[in-house]
Amino acid sequence: MSKVSFNNKNSVFYTALKESVDQYFTSHNFRKTGNWKLYIKSGILIPAAILIYIALLVFTMPLAVGVIGSCVFGFILASIGFNVMHDACHGSYSSKGWVNDLLGLSLNALGGNAFIWKFKHNIIHHTYPNVDGIDDDIAKSPLMRQCPTQKWVPAHRFQHLYVVLVYAISSLAWVVMMDFNKYFRSRIYNTPLQKMDRKEHIIFWVSKVLYVLFYVVIPVLFVPGKNNG
Repeated sequence: MSKVSFNNKNSVFYTALKESVDQYFTSHNFRKTGNWKLYIKSGILIPAAILIYIALLVFTMPLAVGVIGSCVFGFILASIGFNVMHDACHGSYSSKGWVNDLLGLSLNALGGNAFIWKFKHNIIHHTYPNVDGIDDDIAKSPLMRQCPTQKWVPAHRFQHLYVVLVYAISSLAWVVMMDFNKYFRSRIYNTPLQKMDRKEHIIFWVSKVLYVLFYVVIPVLFVPGKNNG
């Protein structure tokens, strides 16, 4: 596929689409940034995640309760990613840029990296959604075949079955492998990654170290011997 085919510079479609979106928001009197519903949701999810994390570390509890609590904790973290982080990294959480930047770092607290995600998602994915060879979101071949132009292998007959396991470990793979792959290669699939300044390099490494500290080291030190089987 030629890159020229996907060049959206001075695109009539882009201009028309943007005008239609702006008109939709204006005609329905909708804000382009978050409202009280989003802020209440954030005010529930973030404190809940912190309280459950502390409870799992501090309190002695039956194994079954600990497992259920851990599942709830994971669900809340995913909810923060899909709600708070996603809107903040899109710049649509608040009209204030610093608020978006701050809450966008919730992704770093989940183990990812906001800078890389913004380039990968906002620029590449939203400009070239599901375009093979460009969109990293569908670059899972040969493990998964997500578009007709990707090579087919016999295992793909069963991908609707094993995809459950793939998605179950995707968060861990993202944190410990995919982010580092993009960081050291300075590429998002086939697209050069936007240059990171010194601050972003520091944020990348500090947040990765803190992730290991809070999600691995501290639980290993606190949890053994606390739960009763």
